[in-house]
Amino acid sequence: MTEPARIPEHGRNAAELLATIEARHAEDIDWRGGRAFSLVYNVDDHEHEELIEQVGVRYLHDNALNPFKYPSVLQMELDVIAMAANLLGTAPNAGAVSSGGTESIFLAVQVARDHARRERGIAEPQLLTPATAHPAFAKAAKYLDIEHVLVPVGPDGRADVAATEAAITERTGLVVGSAPCYPYGVIDPIAELAGLAAERGILFHTDACLGGWLLPWWERLGREVPPWDFRVPGVTSISADVHKYGYTFKGASVVLYRSRELLQHQFFWYDDWPGGLYASGTSAGTRSAAPIAGAWAAINHLGQDGYLRLAEVVAATTDRLRAGIDAIDGLRVTHDPDMSLFEFGSDTLDIGAVADVMDDRGWNLDRQQGGLHLMISPYHAHIVDRFLADLADAAANHGESRGVEATYGGVV
Repeated sequence: MTEPARIPEHGRNAAELLATIEARHAEDIDWRGGRAFSLVYNVDDHEHEELIEQVGVRYLHDNALNPFKYPSVLQMELDVIAMAANLLGTAPNAGAVSSGGTESIFLAVQVARDHARRERGIAEPQLLTPATAHPAFAKAAKYLDIEHVLVPVGPDGRADVAATEAAITERTGLVVGSAPCYPYGVIDPIAELAGLAAERGILFHTDACLGGWLLPWWERLGREVPPWDFRVPGVTSISADVHKYGYTFKGASVVLYRSRELLQHQFFWYDDWPGGLYASGTSAGTRSAAPIAGAWAAINHLGQDGYLRLAEVVAATTDRLRAGIDAIDGLRVTHDPDMSLFEFGSDTLDIGAVADVMDDRGWNLDRQQGGLHLMISPYHAHIVDRFLADLADAAANHGESRGVEATYGGVV
């Protein structure tokens, strides 16, 4: 067991530190080589990567806590919100930039809790989600001290409308659907779920952290996309991560509302302090300006034609991988995905042992409770044949599973 780190008595040489960083970083997941299927979205565009890296460097030290001291950051944030709002169909001032999907979800749940208390007189509102909803909803319920009600999904992996209706009570403050859910890549029946909520005066949230920056282009390519955005009556908020299929670096998401009035429940104001008025639009106080600037640069650099081009690559690559996996004896895609992520498993093979072989060959497949998970990025177009060949060999030649557990996140 190594000794815990301590602040060095004397500062270390910069070159030495960079060498240490390089050596340690080499041990991390290889996403640039296309061997990772989660965590990072490889845009396969060096010019785009270099652009947002340079933007990040320029704003690395800047603090968006007080936007009026940084008018350039304020304008970029307003632009990102307006562009996202235009894409998803709401007012240009009815949203906020957050640090990621978890914060966007947290904010939507907090707004729904406060709306239920102030507008509907519900002291202890409930949060109603499908069992496939992202764990960030459970996390928000824990932190905000509200009851989280889980509803089973149907055999197709999508939220069960009848079960959801049966679970709604007078205390329900927010109903949730995913577009798509992470485990299976399927879109919940948003129109039906939002309709149930709207009939009862309940807010409805579409979690499009994954799909928000891909599904609009997926639809324009002619792919069948079930309704999910603000075109659906009853949808009152949406989360969409720019740092996923918006292709910027980590730390940028948006949470959008049907109206500016709903957004106002999110604001925090405090003037009983000797330091002056403190106000913030999200749960964070100090915020790095770099992700805001990076998101602005990424959206403007790619534009509609760039996003369409990348969506076409992702769609074609997803089709190739799905067909290739289904053609391997013993393997099958477990649900019919609506987008570029899915689970595959087996009724006859030890899927954990198959994953072990793929691990040994340098592939990074996320393990789920029922199978293995893929999320497709543009760069994966380069590795389809190699991946499928290794997977076919792993399916045909594997020993016993080493018992590696399914994990999504972790604590230290």
